Amino acid sequence: MNRTTISLIAAATALAAITGFASLTAPDGAASAGGKAPARLPVERSSLLCPAPSNSELAETLYTSFTPPAAKQSLAQDSGSEDGAAETDSAELKPSAAALSLPDSETAKKKDKGRAGAKKPTRDKAVLAVKEPGKPVSAEANGGEAPALVGTATGRLAPGWTAQQTTTVAAGGGRGLLGVSCTAPDTDFWLPGASLAETRQDYVHLTNPDDVGAVADIELYGKDGALKTTLTEGIPVPAGSSVPVLLSTLTADKAADVTVHVTTRTGRVGAVVRAADEVAGSDWLGASADPSGTTVLPGIPADATSVQLVAFAPGDDDADLTVQLAGTTGRITPAGHETLHVKSGMTASVDLADVTRGEAGSLILSPAEKGRPTPVVAALRVVRGKGANKEIAFIPAAAPVGTRASVADNRAKGSVLALTAPGAAAEVKVTASAGTKGGSEVVKTYRIKAGTTQAVTPPVPSGLKGSYALTVETLSGGPVHASRTLELAQDGIPMFTVQTLADDRGTVAVPEAEQDLSVLDD
Repeated sequence: MNRTTISLIAAATALAAITGFASLTAPDGAASAGGKAPARLPVERSSLLCPAPSNSELAETLYTSFTPPAAKQSLAQDSGSEDGAAETDSAELKPSAAALSLPDSETAKKKDKGRAGAKKPTRDKAVLAVKEPGKPVSAEANGGEAPALVGTATGRLAPGWTAQQTTTVAAGGGRGLLGVSCTAPDTDFWLPGASLAETRQDYVHLTNPDDVGAVADIELYGKDGALKTTLTEGIPVPAGSSVPVLLSTLTADKAADVTVHVTTRTGRVGAVVRAADEVAGSDWLGASADPSGTTVLPGIPADATSVQLVAFAPGDDDADLTVQLAGTTGRITPAGHETLHVKSGMTASVDLADVTRGEAGSLILSPAEKGRPTPVVAALRVVRGKGANKEIAFIPAAAPVGTRASVADNRAKGSVLALTAPGAAAEVKVTASAGTKGGSEVVKTYRIKAGTTQAVTPPVPSGLKGSYALTVETLSGGPVHASRTLELAQDGIPMFTVQTLADDRGTVAVPEAEQDLSVLDD
């Protein structure tokens, strides 16, 4: 018999680098059995999904896509060249298949009928294509026919690839500035902060990037637990398609505060909620970070007139949480809202009013009793302005920035970067990329004191033309949590949107291993 020897490290490297999801490390990042720290290699493939922007004919959408540059040594190592992308490198977003809708209302049916003859974008033609790391690209799409986008990045354009979708709707039921960082596909999403109230119209958008169909389940939880829904068979999401589901069609309940749980029986999807309020405008509600005993919701604007916290405990235990606001000088406890009790399987909410009182901050939820952390998910509903000039946005709980995180579509004016160090002090490097139409990158370093939030006007590329991307890298200390607020005021309405930043997982850890796997051939 012949013996073919396959190295464990070679197999692990191939799996990790290609998928971008594998991370073969010793517990808590410890060194491998041989004493060597795991090697970190750049991922070679990433996927992103952008939901259909709006059904309003007044919608004006800007898509921006960006891949941060890697170290010169890594660039040369990966591509064999120190400049330009290899032929195998690509990062393209293309229109999904025609969006499908579950029956929701006669109005929606009439709109769909009226669009039947509209010209659809060609699916095999890229809307956005990044050509080179460090240089963002953008594209515009106006009206209510802009489709959902799906895309894949490969080679040197895969690590850290990000995309932003920003839509302005000047009037009507969907009025507002709607921003969302295009998401990676997954099988499990928690979205606290949705609503079934008469004044709200919330859709969860399910987008499937793959060549095979997916089947998704949607569970809804109110203040008394799971809500009875009409779903029994799951929701089919065809290959390469997007399905918007109006939440109020799934249940007769009118719960004001709802946690949405999206899972898949088969396949993968992206899931985000487009929330529209009759009075306060509309925006996208992204998924909360994974359930955790301590959660951070970064970047509440200084001039917020109303802040509502929504939390959910998905496990078997109730959660007793301490509620604190990390401001510029340290943590404070909101008067009258020192703690929050969240019952297992139930959605809890609390009105924090104008908690920031003129000073930007971040909300930190931590166990009220040390040694008894109960995982929770959470989000904030934030309102700026008053009366008829109000605008809504959402801040979900955010994972740490980690090694590196980026957010695209920043403007010369109107961008605010919030940096929070809930534990130890930290130092971060912030890089403003070149602009989509010109300009040179600028780098600035910030120190964040322990337990504080810094809300800063981020650096702007010299000679900026167009929009640009921000990349945050942790240099020391931390962890650091971050968000970007983009404001585009219009007709006296303080339109704004907030996107959190999380580790882009542009590299994967692969252990050194001396052991070989032997395969016996007949």
